[in-house]
Parts: sequence; structure tokens; C-alpha cells
Amino acid sequence: MAVARETYDYVVVGAGSAGCALAGRLSEDPDVAVALVEAGPPAQGRLFEIPSLFSQQLKTTFDWDFASEPESQLGGRRIYLPRGRAIGGTSSMNTMLYVRGHRYDYDTWERMGNAGWSYDDVLPFFKKSEDNQRGADRFHGTGGPLTVSDPTSVHPLLTAWVEAAQDAGHKSNPDFNGAEQEGVGHHQVTQRNGLRWSSASAFLTPAAGRPNLTVLHSTTALRLVFDGTRARGLEVDHLGAVRTLGVDREIVLSLGAYNSPHLLLQSGVGPADELTQGGVAPLHDLPDVGRNMQDHAGCFISFFSHTEPLLGPDTSREEQQLREQGNGPMAWNEVGGFFRTDDNLPAPDIQVHAALGIVRDEGLAAPLEPGMSFGPYVARPSSRGTVRLRHSHPYAKPRIVHNYLDDEDDRRRLREGLRLCMRIARESRLTDLLESDLTTAADAGLAPVSDRDEDIDDFIRTQSFSFYHPSGTCMMGKVVDSELRVLGLENVRVADTSIMPSLVTGNTNAPAIMIGERAASFIRSSARP
Repeated sequence: MAVARETYDYVVVGAGSAGCALAGRLSEDPDVAVALVEAGPPAQGRLFEIPSLFSQQLKTTFDWDFASEPESQLGGRRIYLPRGRAIGGTSSMNTMLYVRGHRYDYDTWERMGNAGWSYDDVLPFFKKSEDNQRGADRFHGTGGPLTVSDPTSVHPLLTAWVEAAQDAGHKSNPDFNGAEQEGVGHHQVTQRNGLRWSSASAFLTPAAGRPNLTVLHSTTALRLVFDGTRARGLEVDHLGAVRTLGVDREIVLSLGAYNSPHLLLQSGVGPADELTQGGVAPLHDLPDVGRNMQDHAGCFISFFSHTEPLLGPDTSREEQQLREQGNGPMAWNEVGGFFRTDDNLPAPDIQVHAALGIVRDEGLAAPLEPGMSFGPYVARPSSRGTVRLRHSHPYAKPRIVHNYLDDEDDRRRLREGLRLCMRIARESRLTDLLESDLTTAADAGLAPVSDRDEDIDDFIRTQSFSFYHPSGTCMMGKVVDSELRVLGLENVRVADTSIMPSLVTGNTNAPAIMIGERAASFIRSSARP
């Protein structure tokens, strides 16, 4: 890639799911110079390649390791909030599920006043990115940089869960990203030949030889530098030296739902009173920066099993099998489903994940105990949180308050989701493979002690945590316009999940990549004579 220079046409801040897609697409034009700035190091080596090792990145230098303020509905606990801090961002540390969301989500965005964001508008951008192993059809594409594949190793426990869910009355769905989302089945994953295929693998690897793309890793963005309402540069800490990267055309923030609003606030863009109180001189009063935050909060119930665990030891033999055959104990897959708590709802309001291992300590315990865990989260929560300045020092972490389950309807839906999972747990196709049942799981603190509201609520209060899908803090229609330009600024955009006006029904990696693709399209259109 290119040698670092002082001024670029475009500076993309954050090399995560959206940022890699955006920078890769912009650099396809040889006549523009693009800088991609990332606080973390390159995502190189087996830790980032081998799917089952994702949990070993948590609480390391490759993790922003955020935490919420005490959450009132979760027993006053501070909730762990991991975010990828390496080239590829969270796409380099996630569980690789390829989930786009429901048609209803994007049509809702358009109904909220965001023209051009309906499902029919965004579907071509999902397909453009995609190289789906199953081939092209109405909903899927081939030939794109993002490999989407079927799981290479499926454990009998996961198959049994899908069958048990069908026995409990839920329909099979072979493609959560096709004509219908509702139902149960296996997830497709962003893997190539069994190895992780992150947004960096997809969009930066093909761009590695382009002289017009400079990737600055280990470079912390400190603040935007303005002349009036026009950004003229980005002040960064690059390997210990503070410097300013000049920008001729546009700066795009792709730091995610915590760091994008935080960089705007540190730069004087946000609620003027909050900025003043935090010791930052207000440049542009934009009250909704850092507001309207949503996330998927939920919990797991866990059961021990006598079946041989798929998640085997981290050995050279297992790694050789993965690298040579693309399968084996070091692969990773999940099953799950999308459900309605009310038949009159326009779309599923609960997503359930089912995976191998026993979930403890907000998912921080290595998933190596023989067994499985499954559980719900509220897919489209009503509760809203905030990202605020902690203080004016640019290296400070933001103050994050999610207000998880603050809305009573969110608590009701999660309660019904747990009841749904408890019913599946009683099906014989699953119980035949499990050593523990709901009673023994409850005795170990791994399930509610009964299906009464009070007991389920106690379990939710002590065991719920983030499913790592923050969004909405630079909300479209409030902070950015429908082409992702920050309102009131001349040449600053935001392109990541923070622009979502409402959270999608599902995981957010695929939507973030779509947002990066859309931002590149908007920028190219505005740059044309």
C-alpha cells in the first residue's frame, strides 16, 4: 500500500466492517488518494484466522474493552462491551454470522423519512458485496469480495436443537436472508475454506497493491480539525507522534456506535451544553450526537452434554485439519432462529442463538465445557441509551449508558423469549443428548428456577448482557442525512451502525458492510462533475 503522506482526498477513520468496505471501494478510483486510519494493529496470524479462537481476543489489546455505566434494570451491573481493535474491527473478532435483518427494518427506515433506505434500495448493495457459496439468486450475489458460506462442521447438538425447535412448532428456514426470516435453521458465515473472512480480508486484501490507498494502523484519531464548518484534517496519534492528516474532499467516520459519536464530541460537534460541561469548546451544536443508542440485550440458558464436544483442544493437529480440509473442531458455527411473540407483529421480535459450550460471565469464559447454550434477545428494542464525554482528554473512553430493558415491553418480550427457549429445552430430541435438564441447570444458575414471571425476571436481571450490536448514536435524520452527511458540516460523513435510525432484526456485521458500500456510492456520486 502507499507510503504515508500529509494530505489525502478522503480520510476514512476506523478500519472496521464498514470502514474497510468504504476505503476499499473508494480506492478503486486510481485518481483519488485514500487514507484508512485504525487505532489497532494489523489482524494477522492464527488468532484472527481460526474461527474458534475468537474468544481469546476478548479483554486483550485487540479489544476496546468498553463497559457500560451501572445498568439499573440489570442489578446495577456494568456490562462488558467488546469491540474489535484491529484492522477489520469487530469483523475480525465476531462469530462470523451473516445476517442482514428483516425487510421490515429497512422499510421502516424509509417510513421514518430516510429516502433511499428501503429494503429494495439496500438489497443490491448486500448482493454487490457477496460471494455466496450457494450461488446467485433473487436475494444473493456471487463474485463480490465477501465470501459467505455454509458451515463446514455441524455438531449433533446443534442439529438436535434445530430439530427440537421444529418439534416445538417452529418452521424450518434454510435461509434467514431470503424471502422469509422467521423460522429455525443454520446460519451462513463469513468464512472462506473454514477460515474467518473479515471485512479486511474481503476489501483490503484485493487493494493491497494500490498506490492510492494508505492504511495507517496503530493510529488513534484524536479530533477533527475545522475551518468553520469544513473539516480540513484529522489530528492523530501515529505510533506516539501527534500529527494532522489533511483532507481535500471528505472525512468519513466509521469507528462504530461508541467511537464515532465520541470523536464528534471530542471535536466540538454535539450538544453544546454537554460539550461545555465536559471541557470541550462547542463548534457545532448538534443535540442528538450520542443519543438514540440501541443494542440487543439477552441471556442464555446452558446445559451439559455427554456428547463429544466439537470445540476441541487448540492443537497443531486440529489446526492442520482446519487449514487443509476447512473443517473440524476449530471451526465455528451457530444455529438459531427468529420468532414472533405475537402473531400480529409485522416481523419477528425475538432472535435466538444456539451454540456449543456453557455461557458464563457474560460470555467471557472460554466455551470449552461440554454442552450447549441457547437464548433470546429482543430484536427491535424500544429502550434507548447514550454515549457521552467522560472528560475532554482525547484518550478517555466514553461514558456509555445503554438503559438495557428500561422499557417494560422489552422486558416482556425477553421473558417470552426465555419461555420459548425453555419449551425447546424440554423436547426429547434435545434432552436425549443432554446430561442436565432445566431443573439441574437452574440449580447451577444456568436457567430460571421456573417459568413464573418473577423467576424469569430474576434470571434476566442477573444474567442478561450485550449481544454486541450497538447502533443509533449518529442517527440518520437526527445527526446525518440520508446520504450520511453530518448535518450542518460541509464535508464530514458517518458510515457505520451508528447511523441506524432503528436497530435491525439480527446481527449487524452484514448491515455495517452494506452501509460502507452505500457510503462509497454516495461519495462517488457527489464527486462527479
